[in-house]
Amino acid sequence: MTLQHDALAGSFPQASEDQWRKSVERALKGGAFERLVAKTYDGATINPLYRRAEAPGPRALRVNPGRWAVLARIDLADLDAADLDAANIQALEDLQGGADGLHLVFAGAQGAYGSALKDDSDAALAHVLDKVRLDYGVPVMVEDSPRAPNAAEAIMRLVDKNHIEPSLTRISFGFDPLGAQLRHGFAQAPWSEGAKSEGAKSFALRAQRAAKAGFARGTVAADARVVHAAGGTEAQELGFALAVGLAYLRALADAGTDLDAARKLLVFRLAADADEFAGVAKFRALRALWARVEESCGLAPTPALIHAETAWRMMTANDPWNNLLRATIAVFSAAVGGADAITTLPFTLALGAPDGFARRLARDTQLVLQDESYIHVVDDPAGGAGGFEALTEGLCERGWSEFQAIEASGGLAKALDAGRFQAKVAEVASERAKNVARGKDKITGANEFPNIGEAALKVLAPFDARNAEADAPQGAQKSPMLAPRRLSEPFEALRARSDAHLAASGARPRVFLANLGSVATFTPRANFAKNFFEAGGVEAVFGPQTDDSTQIVKAFRDSGAKLACLCSSDRIYCDAAVAVAIALKGAGAKLYLAGRPNIAGSAGELEEELRKAGVTRFIFAGCDMHDMLRLALEEAI
Repeated sequence: MTLQHDALAGSFPQASEDQWRKSVERALKGGAFERLVAKTYDGATINPLYRRAEAPGPRALRVNPGRWAVLARIDLADLDAADLDAANIQALEDLQGGADGLHLVFAGAQGAYGSALKDDSDAALAHVLDKVRLDYGVPVMVEDSPRAPNAAEAIMRLVDKNHIEPSLTRISFGFDPLGAQLRHGFAQAPWSEGAKSEGAKSFALRAQRAAKAGFARGTVAADARVVHAAGGTEAQELGFALAVGLAYLRALADAGTDLDAARKLLVFRLAADADEFAGVAKFRALRALWARVEESCGLAPTPALIHAETAWRMMTANDPWNNLLRATIAVFSAAVGGADAITTLPFTLALGAPDGFARRLARDTQLVLQDESYIHVVDDPAGGAGGFEALTEGLCERGWSEFQAIEASGGLAKALDAGRFQAKVAEVASERAKNVARGKDKITGANEFPNIGEAALKVLAPFDARNAEADAPQGAQKSPMLAPRRLSEPFEALRARSDAHLAASGARPRVFLANLGSVATFTPRANFAKNFFEAGGVEAVFGPQTDDSTQIVKAFRDSGAKLACLCSSDRIYCDAAVAVAIALKGAGAKLYLAGRPNIAGSAGELEEELRKAGVTRFIFAGCDMHDMLRLALEEAI
């Protein structure tokens, strides 16, 4: 017997929003409904439930509907000259393994986080691209960099030398001087006095030469990844992308390029992170916002070309396996949001130059989502979904406001020279860092569920931050810069101190967990304390299940720890914590307690008694986790 879908659906009553709210109120047990409402750093509200959108917004359609291009990052030639062979081998392996194209990352580029190509000579690029079928239209995305001024011209000469018609290639040079200024804090030629300035003229002539030669795909890049990597919001990314895109249109138009031809030279680049909902909405919003800019320029909107890269700021060096999960969500978000090409950062990139295994997993992350999950088959799958439409609309409003603020200040170049835009991003980045330090923004493997006993992973070369930098030439115009930073770095610095102590002494700094009461009573706070301390590299040692002070003190002394943390329920604290604290202090322990100082049922008196007994610090959800761990590490070493 075949059961029809309509018959099955009709057998269940249609639930109303009122019924849902009543169920939620029962589950919350008197708690405020607002606990279920989230806020983004832009101030947008994310509700727990949305109705179906009555009027779906603009469609998030790719330039070529269907598959997105899977790009493989090529950055291996930063070790020595012999590694040009390794870079070429890796490029061919990626293409043979399923990648559609290559993403060439040069030192000093926005994506040069710690591993990058250093040599932009004709010979080096011919070596790296040897046997890559540029004449077959293999996508090659080049990251423009002040440290690789010869890269674009070298590739053009390579194409000419091999007698390849440029229009058959899919090479994107991505000229982006304003993005480089924001990243490095200098402009090689001033732009702020208008589109006819020296900087604008130089940029336009370079783009026009490439376009006239037949390289008209992604010749110019509006790259907002630096805003994301520095801690900015989705709206700030969008506002910057619109502002830099418009600045380049103006420069090209003033240099004689038709507006319609100018916009076809442009590619947008955005970061995609593990915030799935905001990520999907951000990519959808960019298309809608750029269409509005095109209309303002008197152009009929066409789909913008968008390149996505999984976000640098979400990557961790500790327990990097979690990066695979974050990258999967990020790729999913970018693909559902309509990105035309996606680069996945290898999961060990924060450790150094990734090996072939890490690069294969980066490639396969996209291939599984595309060739096994088929998420590319439906165009704009989020279209009409109430939550995504509401988030997209909200981001459009906030992104447009950021764009208007930049334009009102005289345009992007003036905003960058004055540092106004950078200051706004830094303000949000500071708030974000505080939330990470307090554990409000959770990073698995860093400030939540750390794996203190993880095995070291191999990379081809250690992380080298110098690959990401570029020095200002003499006489260059200076401005404030935005430096990329990973959110987990403060906790990784603590772990690094613990690693150094382990290497020097054979053991990590330790904290003894004095567990009082039954297993069911102490386990929640003991597990909390273990995760809390080990996020800073302080190894947790569980004490015996007993309330006997003598046994607890003996176990503390046997543990080799200098710190002790009392773990139990508030009721047990009221009954036994003071006596145990006095005994542990007598044994030389520096004392912590898992829980808030205002312990329930103590009328405020127990905190004073505990402090007199030797408890100096209280750890709990919402405390300044990083600062507490910094102090604990100093005491434990």
